[in-house]
Amino acid sequence: MTEQNSSRNHAQTANANQVTDPGRTSVADREPRPATTRKQWAALGALLLPVLLISVDNTVLSFAVPHLSEQLRPSGSQLLWIVDIYSLMLAGLLVTMGTLGDRIGRRRLLLTGAAGFGAASALAAFAPSAELLIAARALLGVAGATLMPSTLSLIRNIFTDPRARTTAIATWTATFAGGSALGPLLGGLLLEHFWWGSVFLINLPVMVVLLAVGPVLIPESRNPRPGRYDLFSAGLSLAAMLALVLGIKELAGEGLTPLAVGSVVLAAAAGAVFVRRQRRLDNPMLDLRLFADKRFSVAVSSNLLAVFVMVGALFFMTQYLQLVLGMSPLRAGVALLPGIGLSVVGSLLTARLIRRVRLAELLGAAIMATALGYLLLVLLPVRDGGWIVVVAFMVVGLGAGVTETATNDAILGSVPQANAGAASAISETGYELGAALGTAILGSTLTAAYRGGLDLTGVPRSMVDAAEDTLGGALAAAAELPAAQAGLVRESAFAAFTSGVHVTSVLGAAVLAYAAVQAWWILRRS
Repeated sequence: MTEQNSSRNHAQTANANQVTDPGRTSVADREPRPATTRKQWAALGALLLPVLLISVDNTVLSFAVPHLSEQLRPSGSQLLWIVDIYSLMLAGLLVTMGTLGDRIGRRRLLLTGAAGFGAASALAAFAPSAELLIAARALLGVAGATLMPSTLSLIRNIFTDPRARTTAIATWTATFAGGSALGPLLGGLLLEHFWWGSVFLINLPVMVVLLAVGPVLIPESRNPRPGRYDLFSAGLSLAAMLALVLGIKELAGEGLTPLAVGSVVLAAAAGAVFVRRQRRLDNPMLDLRLFADKRFSVAVSSNLLAVFVMVGALFFMTQYLQLVLGMSPLRAGVALLPGIGLSVVGSLLTARLIRRVRLAELLGAAIMATALGYLLLVLLPVRDGGWIVVVAFMVVGLGAGVTETATNDAILGSVPQANAGAASAISETGYELGAALGTAILGSTLTAAYRGGLDLTGVPRSMVDAAEDTLGGALAAAAELPAAQAGLVRESAFAAFTSGVHVTSVLGAAVLAYAAVQAWWILRRS
């Protein structure tokens, strides 16, 4: 009981330090601030390496999707799993890995995961089939789950000064966005000269550098009283995540099938048992009391919903630019570069704004701006719509950069240092679950709308399934038809895909608008 009260008091103190009100001097401003040393900033530089790697890896794969479709010939479901399984495994294991880092040491977990990530990257690069690529991406997710919560929790423990920590988190977020910008450029160059698997090999040099400098620059940290590690809770959280996304995919693709219903029921049951178990344990894997803090809970949900639509947008934007407009991977990457650049600007700008603007107004405005950018995609034509994608993604990128920095700062500022790993894991779970659901729900919505608008009159039955699954499959089928008929199939596929983007964009904008109103309404009353 004493430990629980101590944790609660630490959390309240952190909240007080984080509260900002224009025109007033905060507690953090009045109290002496600890000096931030060069060694701390050097440690931050080392921690940014895995962040850069993971963000590059996410973006590169989006641009490799058309090449995967042509060479591995995955089904529509397999293509979604190739994109999704990485984020899904991350989301399912982040809480487990975050609490594991609290126990065995966050630096140790980070470096172990870095070695595993490098090995899984090599396996993915040379996967000969869609099934093996899915398996390799799953292993990448397992290794990646050790990286992200470790970086954020180490930042929380290295930077004890609230202002320095906010700057470090803004730099962390900006690096994530910058890696997303670097990914298309590196990926575009590689895809124009090498096979699709080369995009995974860029992970290896970064991992080698991290393994070399990490033990020297990054200090070790752990929870001094972690309690017993609960494997049963770890299994429950993973089962709930996997079953939930499987059920959503099946509902969107096939309707109310026994598999869909069974998966959703299993997810609900596993989730309920997990929550009940956490409430009864003296040392839970996930401390649900953290969600009693409105700043914490709203930040996590806002993070999840913003990433939900951001990843969904990237999934279909890259296909539109490359397959509908015929851009090369490099040109498509350059087209999205301004938006990702504004995401970096938004992240760094938030480090200043967060001390001058209330969190309610800052989050509400940033998420609503992202919704407006998303809504612009409803104007996308079948031809010559590249400029709309550029403008829409610029607005989306700026809003997302502000949202990510503000939410991560609120999450880490709401907990004591001892629980930094668990809080970071919750933050990253929200992010990765949003990414997985964004691809699963928005990707499945797009596929359903595309399939409903597709006219395949005259196409041989042996080609229909592939054409209905993905736009890449339709183009591959058209390539084997006579010229006149091939042209009709391509035009129908382009029109159906663009119409699917319109439907998906409306859904995404509605989700973001809800998130903006929720954040503003709840936080302004807290």
